[in-house]
Amino acid sequence: MQNHFQEIYNVLPLVLVACGVFLSVVIEIGSVKSEKILPWFSVLVFLGTSLFSVFNLNNCGTAYNNMLSYGGNVFIFYSLFNLAAALTVLSSMEYIKKYGSYFGEYYILLLSSVLGMMLMAGARDLFMVFIGLELMSICFYVLAGINRKKQNANEASLKYFLLGSFATGFVVYGIALIFGTAHTTSLEVIVSNFGSLSHNLLFVTGMLLFLVGFSFKIAAFPFHMWVPDVYQGSATTVSGLMSTGGKAAAFSVLLIALGAVFPGNAANVFRPYFAAIAAFSMLYGSIVAISQNNLKRMLAYSSIAHAGYMAIGLAAGNRESVAGIMFYLVAYTFMNLGAFGIIAMVEGADDTNLELKDYIGLSQRHPLLSALMALFMFSLSGLPPFAGFFGKYYVFISAIKADLTWLAILGVVSSVISVYFYLRVIVYMYFKEPEPEALPVHNNANGVLAVVISAILVVMFGIFPGTLINLITSYLR
Repeated sequence: MQNHFQEIYNVLPLVLVACGVFLSVVIEIGSVKSEKILPWFSVLVFLGTSLFSVFNLNNCGTAYNNMLSYGGNVFIFYSLFNLAAALTVLSSMEYIKKYGSYFGEYYILLLSSVLGMMLMAGARDLFMVFIGLELMSICFYVLAGINRKKQNANEASLKYFLLGSFATGFVVYGIALIFGTAHTTSLEVIVSNFGSLSHNLLFVTGMLLFLVGFSFKIAAFPFHMWVPDVYQGSATTVSGLMSTGGKAAAFSVLLIALGAVFPGNAANVFRPYFAAIAAFSMLYGSIVAISQNNLKRMLAYSSIAHAGYMAIGLAAGNRESVAGIMFYLVAYTFMNLGAFGIIAMVEGADDTNLELKDYIGLSQRHPLLSALMALFMFSLSGLPPFAGFFGKYYVFISAIKADLTWLAILGVVSSVISVYFYLRVIVYMYFKEPEPEALPVHNNANGVLAVVISAILVVMFGIFPGTLINLITSYLR
């Protein structure tokens, strides 16, 4: 009995969020004030789970017959997911009313999607990976179309569902081939026996199908086709969580659950695959983003490029790359959530104010928002001293140490290209005369708070990058 309670304590972050989902359903059913209670209750659950994870990083191990792991970098991911979701809730409070999509299930779905992300990060078995993936994905399919009265939202939800289900097929078939050859779904056993299993063509095929399925989830080229339309059609705050939490969860499987992408021989087997998707994702995302005038679509193609930067680390497959990717994910989460948070505040009720021209003169209408947007654009483009610069720096260094200098150079070229479309936003905000009929930005104190917190974290990790990178490195095997 004591061991049973100890295992529950070890995976308490999962228990807290799961209880949060259950209690949210009870609040929605039983309280007439659920519209006011649920958002703050969700924030409380997310912050409590995040703090517990941070304070228990050193409590490392596995639970439930090695099905789940806890502590260390797993808890760093738990904290990231929950903090990102808390900021999303703050941005959503006023936005979903303006967007016309307040439904009781909104916050319940956010909690459930985070639970799925956490299951993915902590999984030590392929079946747990699949359960977490499906829980997160199904919640995102519904959240993408949460405003069922809008055609764009319905289209986004349908496209995401169809292509997401297609990607899941790859994952399931890959798991079937892996189980058929390895005779186990335990990731620990698969990783430890990878040297002998890699000579089996069916096993390598299964692994490749599994990786292709997750390439959809990280939005890497050529599995990116769902991204622009889904990000544009979904509620802006939902797009922000999809592009950050969802991407981080998929990378957590590749980094933690798969043992840093199978160290040693794995680099030789899968390096060409990761190098190819990295190169094409960076160049395609950066080049196509230049032609986008809709800010949500621009950030969607930007997301493809950033997936490419992080895939450089997967191609490198060394200790430095794992730490670099995790740092990049933390930095990308807060700078992208901040950018989407500002777009959510500027956006009009009927999908207006989403074009670049709508940001002309924003510095005069709302100096604080324009300054924060400029900060996020600088960080996304990889300019120092912001967190985005060090994210790219650590990933490029890992590539050079793995003799993939050409891929690091390609990453620098892609970053130079991306500077154009990021700085263009700043030019429109500060250096163009506003039109008299420009729509005002409505006050949203909670949204501003979420954006300010994101900005503080982006600057903090940019000035003190060693704090986070050393913490991550200390838990690497």
